[in-house]
Amino acid sequence: MKIHEYQGKEILKRYGVPVPRGIACFSVDEAIAAANTLGGPVWVVKAQIHAGGRGKGGGVKLARSMDEVKAHASSILGMMLKTHQTGPQGQKVRRLLVEEGADIKKELYVGVVLDRMSQKICVMASSEGGMDIEEVAAHTPEKLHKIFCDPAAGLTDAEADDLASKIGVPPASLLQARQVLQGLYKAFFETDASLAEINPLILTGDGKVIALDAKLNFDSNALFRHPDIVAMRDIDEEDPAEIEASKFDLAYIQLDGNIGCLVNGAGLAMATMDTIKLFGGEPANFLDVGGGATAEKVTEAFKIMMRNPGLKAILVNIFGGIMRCDTIAEGLIVASKAVGLSVPLVVRMKGTNEDLGKKMIAESGLPIISANTMAEAAEKVVAAAAGK
Repeated sequence: MKIHEYQGKEILKRYGVPVPRGIACFSVDEAIAAANTLGGPVWVVKAQIHAGGRGKGGGVKLARSMDEVKAHASSILGMMLKTHQTGPQGQKVRRLLVEEGADIKKELYVGVVLDRMSQKICVMASSEGGMDIEEVAAHTPEKLHKIFCDPAAGLTDAEADDLASKIGVPPASLLQARQVLQGLYKAFFETDASLAEINPLILTGDGKVIALDAKLNFDSNALFRHPDIVAMRDIDEEDPAEIEASKFDLAYIQLDGNIGCLVNGAGLAMATMDTIKLFGGEPANFLDVGGGATAEKVTEAFKIMMRNPGLKAILVNIFGGIMRCDTIAEGLIVASKAVGLSVPLVVRMKGTNEDLGKKMIAESGLPIISANTMAEAAEKVVAAAAGK
């Protein structure tokens, strides 16, 4: 789950990370009122969407008068902001953050992620703040410094000071930098985040260390422990199909292809998509119905896939371990009749009650294409999608 910049800053502030004063706004009038409340000669008007690169896309503007605040808020609110993370379709801006201006002397980068290889928490920092950190890692890796922290020990004072020194924080500002790094680490750890990032972290002219941006993503499996974070969810930023799928405990992610996939188990789902691509097709979605799929869940899964106007065929690939093949067959028959299936359907089943499931499908009278292997299933569904 993702949240907006202003929400991330609210969380960081709780952990002692200094952030600029700012006010979230939903209208031009609110933006003007926010600038008046903040006071001062300079303000920053920022689009709030769940994507990076907002400044490059025209979603971050500096204002030196109330007229400029009004003009920038009017142009940004409602725009389809396109960045490298939104894709060509862009994302509609429905919220703004009006923030006091900052005296930026130097931009830095700090971030925290879980490193699964070492089973530790990786704290990263770079002197190249404000840039795409992926570009820094790819082209100037020597400028990206990492510390791998044992979760039992956390980020120590010595580690924080060493990291801050390596990215150019002057000695007079090291104590503040330590506070920021340890606060970011603690926020990541205690909120069950999957990513906590400040880009840029700035040094001001008077030596202060301030988080000028904030990005936090959270482990959805741990949200039951954080109702305050769940309350920050903005469903306008999420795919409607994925929202609908979550209501039925379906793991669904929309993709750009034209072959729908319905599979039980995330690993098998990934392998199924790989096999489709191997045979020249393009998956339209990732869809894991899990180990306890019912006829209702399968029906809803079909409805969600059928909303995709580019869908040309569907592949159902089931391994009957915990989930029995006859249960899936029943669901497929009910779902196909309920949604009035209008695209070719290829089904491959293996495992518990496999023969019974195949028999039920064969006797259903529905135009379902059967396959015995993943290769055969992929080959048939790619051909079906191509109209062959």
